[in-house]
Amino acid sequence: MTQGTRTEVAEDVDRDEVPILRRVLAEGVGTFVLVFAGVGTAVLAGGRVGALGIALAFGFTLLCLVYAIGRVSGCHINPAVTLAQLVLGRISVVAAALYVAAQAVGGLVAGLLVYGVASGLPGYHRADGLAANGFGEYSPAAKGGQDGYGLWATITIEVVLTALLVFVVLSVTERVADTALAGLAIGITLAVTNLVAIPVDNASINPARSLASAPFQDDALGQLWAFIVFPLVGGVVGALVYAVVHGRPIRR
Repeated sequence: MTQGTRTEVAEDVDRDEVPILRRVLAEGVGTFVLVFAGVGTAVLAGGRVGALGIALAFGFTLLCLVYAIGRVSGCHINPAVTLAQLVLGRISVVAAALYVAAQAVGGLVAGLLVYGVASGLPGYHRADGLAANGFGEYSPAAKGGQDGYGLWATITIEVVLTALLVFVVLSVTERVADTALAGLAIGITLAVTNLVAIPVDNASINPARSLASAPFQDDALGQLWAFIVFPLVGGVVGALVYAVVHGRPIRR
């Protein structure tokens, strides 16, 4: 993985030698672990650890996964990151589609298992939720009859913070960077973005994470589109900002 002080964590142009099935499997397993740990913390321990604990659960999990599967698949485990890599020409269309499919399946399986555990608690109902993302009346801020953060707030949060995460991922995993601590930088960034976004819309920043929760919470599917579309937009924005700042070409 290392060559001097440089590592290859997510440089997909160099992953052609890794069989595609291994790469896809790594993405599915990685997404499963991220969702199970992050959403599981939110659902099963959120009342005790609060937003900070949930954010750290997501961040620490991603930090570990970068080093665990980075050499295999690049550790995207987020369709927004995969889309950004596609925009930059670092991954083929076919591989990107397989990555996203694996991420969706891994997230859904994790969501199902978290729901299975949570539903065993006395008095648990689907209305209690699975930490699904939402805005307006479904925003975490909408308590006691108060108005929650609206759609525009969600658009801003999801686009800007996903762009930030993608920009950091691309910047710290390129060849010219000293990427020995790339996992630390990426994990901390995810934790910070979650800290900002959790009070607004429960922090998506990853369509696979949103897809994992929505089917298991009442009324969440109606807003799922927003947490697929806007993180993907953020992924493209992050890729474009990276390309401009670092002088990298865009796929033609």
